[in-house]
Amino acid sequence: MLEPYYDDGGGRVIYHGDCADILPELGRFDLLLTDPPYGIGLAKMRMGNQTSHKTATWDEQAIPESLLAAAKGTSEKAIIWGGNYYSNEPSGSWLVWDKETAGVTSFADAELAWTNLGKATRLFRHLWSGPYMKVKEHRVHPTQKPLPLMRWCLSLVPDAKTILDPFMGSGTTLLAAKLEGRSAVGIEIDEAYCEIAANRLRQNVFDFKDQA
Repeated sequence: MLEPYYDDGGGRVIYHGDCADILPELGRFDLLLTDPPYGIGLAKMRMGNQTSHKTATWDEQAIPESLLAAAKGTSEKAIIWGGNYYSNEPSGSWLVWDKETAGVTSFADAELAWTNLGKATRLFRHLWSGPYMKVKEHRVHPTQKPLPLMRWCLSLVPDAKTILDPFMGSGTTLLAAKLEGRSAVGIEIDEAYCEIAANRLRQNVFDFKDQA
């Protein structure tokens, strides 16, 4: 029987391991909301004034298309950040995260998410760059997504009660689900991030209420 790494008792569950092994043990979900590694070579980059993430070997290459397809097969709806790096079906329902840093940093001004929501392309503006951040959300993962961004994603699928993130990282998807009163399962291959995600879920939800 599959044993969770962490269960908050309210619908958010974390599994530690390779999602290729764990996904077949899970049931169906209403929504896949995830941000998989897509081979941007983070170990060779610098994040602001931080040193290079030399141990970020998980991001040396994109995950296999077959693994992403398996993840998509678990859910009726899907929102996949970095989906432009994969061979997804044509969609007119892209999500755009405008980082509001045009001309300020050397990194991308925006990121894209592929979806099959059947809605018009939507834009979300949220500043997420070091000293320029409007909300001082603690960053604990090199490719961590802002909590307000993931809560916005959930708001676009209000009828999705069960959420899956098979590339969980620091657990932002699960924390957003907790704040929105949804059930969610996260899978993470790095145990250190499983613990970070569990600790974030243990915090009082009122600590995050202003990050809407």
